[in-house]
Amino acid sequence: MAIITLTTDMGLRDHYVAAVKGAILSQHPEATIVDISHQIAPFDNMHTAFVLRNAYPEFPRGTIHIIGVNSEADGHTPHLVVRHDGHYFIGADNGIFSLLFDTKPHEAFELTLKLDTDHRAFPTKNIFVKAACHIARGGTPEVIGRKVVSIREQLTFRPTLHSDAIKGAVIHVDGYGNVVTNITRTHFDELVKARTFRITFGRSIHDIGTIHETYSDVPPGERVAFFGASGFLEIAVNKGVAGGGGGAAQLLGIRVADPIRVELTGMARNAAVA
Repeated sequence: MAIITLTTDMGLRDHYVAAVKGAILSQHPEATIVDISHQIAPFDNMHTAFVLRNAYPEFPRGTIHIIGVNSEADGHTPHLVVRHDGHYFIGADNGIFSLLFDTKPHEAFELTLKLDTDHRAFPTKNIFVKAACHIARGGTPEVIGRKVVSIREQLTFRPTLHSDAIKGAVIHVDGYGNVVTNITRTHFDELVKARTFRITFGRSIHDIGTIHETYSDVPPGERVAFFGASGFLEIAVNKGVAGGGGGAAQLLGIRVADPIRVELTGMARNAAVA
Protein backbone atom coordinates (compact mmCIF):
# COMPACT_ATOMS: atom_id res chain seq x y z
CA MET A 1 0.00 0.00 0.00
CA ALA A 2 1.49 3.33 -1.10
CA ILE A 3 2.08 6.07 1.46
CA ILE A 4 1.75 9.69 0.34
CA THR A 5 2.68 12.46 2.78
CA LEU A 6 1.65 16.10 2.62
CA THR A 7 3.71 19.08 3.78
CA THR A 8 2.09 22.42 2.95
CA ASP A 9 1.57 25.99 4.09
CA MET A 10 -2.18 25.80 3.37
CA GLY A 11 -3.36 25.70 6.98
CA LEU A 12 -6.59 23.96 7.96
CA ARG A 13 -9.03 26.87 7.78
CA ASP A 14 -9.87 26.54 4.11
CA HIS A 15 -10.74 23.75 1.69
CA TYR A 16 -7.31 23.35 0.08
CA VAL A 17 -6.00 20.38 2.07
CA ALA A 18 -9.29 18.50 1.70
CA ALA A 19 -9.22 19.12 -2.06
CA VAL A 20 -5.70 17.68 -2.33
CA LYS A 21 -6.69 14.59 -0.33
CA GLY A 22 -9.84 14.13 -2.39
CA ALA A 23 -7.80 14.29 -5.59
CA ILE A 24 -5.41 11.64 -4.27
CA LEU A 25 -8.21 9.27 -3.26
CA SER A 26 -10.03 9.79 -6.57
CA GLN A 27 -6.93 8.75 -8.51
CA HIS A 28 -5.62 6.11 -6.10
CA PRO A 29 -8.21 4.98 -3.53
CA GLU A 30 -5.79 2.57 -1.87
CA ALA A 31 -3.33 5.33 -0.90
CA THR A 32 -2.49 5.98 2.73
CA ILE A 33 -2.30 9.74 3.24
CA VAL A 34 -0.24 11.14 6.11
CA ASP A 35 -0.20 14.81 7.09
CA ILE A 36 3.28 15.91 8.11
CA SER A 37 2.29 19.56 8.53
CA HIS A 38 -0.04 22.13 7.03
CA GLN A 39 1.14 24.87 9.37
CA ILE A 40 4.36 25.75 7.54
CA ALA A 41 4.99 29.50 7.54
CA PRO A 42 3.76 30.80 4.14
CA PHE A 43 6.36 30.42 1.37
CA ASP A 44 9.07 29.51 3.92
CA ASN A 45 11.51 26.99 2.43
CA MET A 46 13.66 26.89 5.57
CA HIS A 47 10.71 25.94 7.76
CA THR A 48 9.53 23.40 5.19
CA ALA A 49 12.94 21.76 4.96
CA PHE A 50 13.42 21.59 8.72
CA VAL A 51 10.08 19.89 9.30
CA LEU A 52 10.28 17.47 6.38
CA ARG A 53 13.93 16.44 6.82
CA ASN A 54 13.19 15.52 10.43
CA ALA A 55 10.10 13.50 9.50
CA TYR A 56 10.74 11.66 6.24
CA PRO A 57 13.49 9.26 7.49
CA GLU A 58 10.91 7.68 9.83
CA PHE A 59 8.76 6.58 6.88
CA PRO A 60 9.27 3.35 4.90
CA ARG A 61 11.38 3.44 1.76
CA GLY A 62 9.18 4.09 -1.25
CA THR A 63 7.10 6.75 0.52
CA ILE A 64 6.05 9.67 -1.70
CA HIS A 65 6.29 13.16 -0.20
CA ILE A 66 4.30 16.03 -1.72
CA ILE A 67 5.69 19.50 -0.90
CA GLY A 68 2.97 22.12 -1.28
CA VAL A 69 4.99 25.23 -0.42
CA ASN A 70 6.11 27.78 -3.03
CA SER A 71 4.67 25.33 -5.52
CA GLU A 72 3.98 27.48 -8.57
CA ALA A 73 6.31 27.00 -11.52
CA ASP A 74 7.70 29.51 -13.98
CA GLY A 75 10.38 29.57 -16.65
CA HIS A 76 13.09 29.31 -14.01
CA THR A 77 11.30 27.10 -11.48
CA PRO A 78 10.19 23.76 -12.92
CA HIS A 79 8.34 21.08 -11.03
CA LEU A 80 10.45 18.09 -10.05
CA VAL A 81 10.18 14.61 -8.73
CA VAL A 82 13.32 13.77 -6.78
CA ARG A 83 14.39 10.26 -5.83
CA HIS A 84 16.65 10.20 -2.78
CA ASP A 85 17.46 7.70 -0.05
CA GLY A 86 14.68 5.38 -1.26
CA HIS A 87 12.02 8.11 -1.06
CA TYR A 88 10.26 10.28 -3.66
CA PHE A 89 9.80 14.03 -3.23
CA ILE A 90 7.54 16.12 -5.47
CA GLY A 91 7.66 19.90 -5.48
CA ALA A 92 8.89 23.04 -7.21
CA ASP A 93 12.61 23.49 -7.81
CA ASN A 94 12.70 26.66 -5.71
CA GLY A 95 15.69 25.73 -3.54
CA ILE A 96 13.83 23.39 -1.20
CA PHE A 97 15.64 20.25 -2.37
CA SER A 98 19.06 21.74 -1.61
CA LEU A 99 17.88 22.33 1.96
CA LEU A 100 16.29 18.91 2.45
CA PHE A 101 19.39 16.77 2.03
CA ASP A 102 23.00 16.94 3.16
CA THR A 103 24.17 15.54 -0.18
CA LYS A 104 23.12 16.01 -3.78
CA PRO A 105 19.83 14.18 -4.52
CA HIS A 106 20.33 10.80 -6.17
CA GLU A 107 18.09 11.59 -9.15
CA ALA A 108 15.83 14.43 -10.24
CA PHE A 109 13.28 14.65 -13.07
CA GLU A 110 11.47 17.68 -14.45
CA LEU A 111 7.80 16.81 -14.69
CA THR A 112 6.35 16.73 -18.21
CA LEU A 113 2.86 15.55 -17.30
CA LYS A 114 -0.11 16.47 -19.43
CA LEU A 115 -2.67 18.15 -17.20
CA ASP A 116 -6.31 17.14 -16.99
CA THR A 117 -7.23 20.80 -16.59
CA ASP A 118 -6.10 24.16 -17.93
CA HIS A 119 -6.21 25.57 -14.41
CA ARG A 120 -2.58 25.91 -13.27
CA ALA A 121 -3.08 27.96 -10.12
CA PHE A 122 -3.21 24.91 -7.81
CA PRO A 123 -0.19 22.79 -8.82
CA THR A 124 -0.14 20.83 -5.56
CA LYS A 125 -3.49 19.30 -6.50
CA ASN A 126 -3.41 19.42 -10.30
CA ILE A 127 0.21 18.36 -10.91
CA PHE A 128 1.86 16.95 -7.78
CA VAL A 129 -1.04 14.63 -6.95
CA LYS A 130 -1.07 13.21 -10.48
CA ALA A 131 2.68 12.54 -10.30
CA ALA A 132 2.41 11.01 -6.83
CA CYS A 133 -0.39 8.66 -7.85
CA HIS A 134 1.55 7.57 -10.93
CA ILE A 135 4.45 6.53 -8.69
CA ALA A 136 2.07 5.02 -6.11
CA ARG A 137 0.66 2.72 -8.80
CA GLY A 138 4.16 1.47 -9.59
CA GLY A 139 5.08 3.95 -12.30
CA THR A 140 8.56 5.43 -12.61
CA PRO A 141 9.67 9.09 -12.73
CA GLU A 142 11.27 8.48 -16.13
CA VAL A 143 7.81 8.08 -17.68
CA ILE A 144 6.46 11.42 -16.42
CA GLY A 145 9.61 13.53 -16.51
CA ARG A 146 12.98 14.14 -18.07
CA LYS A 147 16.14 13.75 -16.05
CA VAL A 148 17.94 16.89 -14.89
CA VAL A 149 21.52 17.08 -13.66
CA SER A 150 21.24 19.95 -11.22
CA ILE A 151 18.79 21.56 -8.83
CA ARG A 152 18.47 25.12 -7.62
CA GLU A 153 20.63 25.91 -4.61
CA GLN A 154 19.37 28.06 -1.75
CA LEU A 155 21.83 29.64 0.61
CA THR A 156 21.23 28.90 4.24
CA PHE A 157 22.65 29.90 7.56
CA ARG A 158 25.79 27.93 8.26
CA PRO A 159 27.69 28.27 11.52
CA THR A 160 31.07 29.94 11.44
CA LEU A 161 33.79 28.08 13.33
CA HIS A 162 36.62 29.92 15.10
CA SER A 163 39.36 28.75 17.43
CA ASP A 164 37.48 30.04 20.48
CA ALA A 165 33.84 30.24 19.37
CA ILE A 166 31.05 29.01 17.10
CA LYS A 167 28.83 31.68 15.58
CA GLY A 168 25.48 30.20 14.68
CA ALA A 169 21.86 31.26 14.26
CA VAL A 170 18.33 30.24 15.14
CA ILE A 171 16.78 28.24 12.29
CA HIS A 172 13.47 27.16 13.82
CA VAL A 173 11.07 27.79 16.70
CA ASP A 174 8.70 24.89 17.34
CA GLY A 175 5.15 24.92 18.67
CA TYR A 176 6.37 24.82 22.27
CA GLY A 177 8.57 27.85 21.76
CA ASN A 178 11.73 25.75 21.82
CA VAL A 179 14.57 27.33 19.86
CA VAL A 180 16.55 25.22 17.37
CA THR A 181 19.95 26.45 16.18
CA ASN A 182 22.14 25.38 13.27
CA ILE A 183 24.95 24.26 15.60
CA THR A 184 25.44 20.49 15.54
CA ARG A 185 26.90 18.18 18.14
CA THR A 186 29.92 17.69 15.88
CA HIS A 187 30.54 21.46 15.74
CA PHE A 188 30.20 21.69 19.50
CA ASP A 189 32.47 18.74 20.33
CA GLU A 190 35.18 19.92 17.95
CA LEU A 191 35.34 23.29 19.71
CA VAL A 192 34.70 22.50 23.35
CA LYS A 193 36.40 19.15 23.91
CA ALA A 194 37.00 19.13 27.71
CA ARG A 195 36.89 22.90 28.15
CA THR A 196 34.26 25.12 29.70
CA PHE A 197 31.98 27.28 27.58
CA ARG A 198 28.97 29.52 27.54
CA ILE A 199 26.09 29.73 25.10
CA THR A 200 25.21 33.37 24.54
CA PHE A 201 22.09 34.95 23.07
CA GLY A 202 20.46 38.23 23.90
CA ARG A 203 21.30 39.50 27.38
CA SER A 204 24.19 37.95 29.29
CA ILE A 205 21.93 37.00 32.21
CA HIS A 206 20.53 34.27 29.95
CA ASP A 207 23.92 32.65 29.19
CA ILE A 208 24.02 28.87 29.56
CA GLY A 209 27.17 26.93 30.48
CA THR A 210 25.93 23.34 30.65
CA ILE A 211 24.61 20.87 28.10
CA HIS A 212 21.85 18.65 29.49
CA GLU A 213 20.25 15.49 28.14
CA THR A 214 16.61 16.51 28.41
CA TYR A 215 14.20 19.16 29.65
CA SER A 216 13.63 17.59 33.06
CA ASP A 217 17.31 17.90 33.99
CA VAL A 218 16.41 21.40 35.23
CA PRO A 219 13.49 22.59 37.40
CA PRO A 220 10.29 23.79 35.68
CA GLY A 221 10.67 27.33 34.40
CA GLU A 222 14.46 27.11 34.04
CA ARG A 223 16.28 27.49 30.73
CA VAL A 224 18.07 24.43 29.35
CA ALA A 225 20.35 23.63 26.40
CA PHE A 226 20.60 20.18 24.84
CA PHE A 227 21.00 18.42 21.50
CA GLY A 228 17.59 17.38 20.23
CA ALA A 229 16.52 14.50 18.03
CA SER A 230 17.35 16.60 14.95
CA GLY A 231 21.00 16.72 16.04
CA PHE A 232 21.02 20.49 16.53
CA LEU A 233 21.63 22.52 19.67
CA GLU A 234 18.31 23.57 21.18
CA ILE A 235 17.42 26.09 23.87
CA ALA A 236 14.24 25.57 25.83
CA VAL A 237 12.46 26.36 29.06
CA ASN A 238 11.34 23.30 31.00
CA LYS A 239 7.53 23.19 30.98
CA GLY A 240 7.46 26.47 29.08
CA VAL A 241 4.82 26.58 26.36
CA ALA A 242 4.43 29.29 23.75
CA GLY A 243 1.18 31.14 24.38
CA GLY A 244 0.70 29.52 27.78
CA GLY A 245 3.19 31.37 29.92
CA GLY A 246 5.88 31.37 27.30
CA GLY A 247 8.37 29.03 25.68
CA ALA A 248 12.05 29.90 25.35
CA ALA A 249 11.49 32.05 22.27
CA GLN A 250 8.98 34.25 24.08
CA LEU A 251 10.55 34.29 27.54
CA LEU A 252 14.10 34.85 26.32
CA GLY A 253 13.21 37.09 23.39
CA ILE A 254 14.70 34.87 20.65
CA ARG A 255 13.52 34.80 17.04
CA VAL A 256 14.44 32.93 13.86
CA ALA A 257 17.73 34.24 12.38
CA ASP A 258 18.90 35.66 15.72
CA PRO A 259 22.61 35.00 16.41
CA ILE A 260 23.68 32.26 18.84
CA ARG A 261 27.28 31.84 20.02
CA VAL A 262 29.15 29.10 21.82
CA GLU A 263 32.23 30.69 23.40
CA LEU A 264 35.09 29.12 25.28
CA THR A 265 35.42 30.73 28.70
CA GLY A 266 39.01 29.67 29.45
CA MET A 267 38.00 28.63 32.96
CA ALA A 268 38.32 25.28 34.66
CA ARG A 269 35.36 23.00 33.94
CA ASN A 270 33.99 23.20 37.48
CA ALA A 271 33.70 26.98 37.10
CA ALA A 272 31.03 26.81 34.38
CA VAL A 273 27.95 28.98 34.81
CA ALA A 274 24.61 27.32 35.49
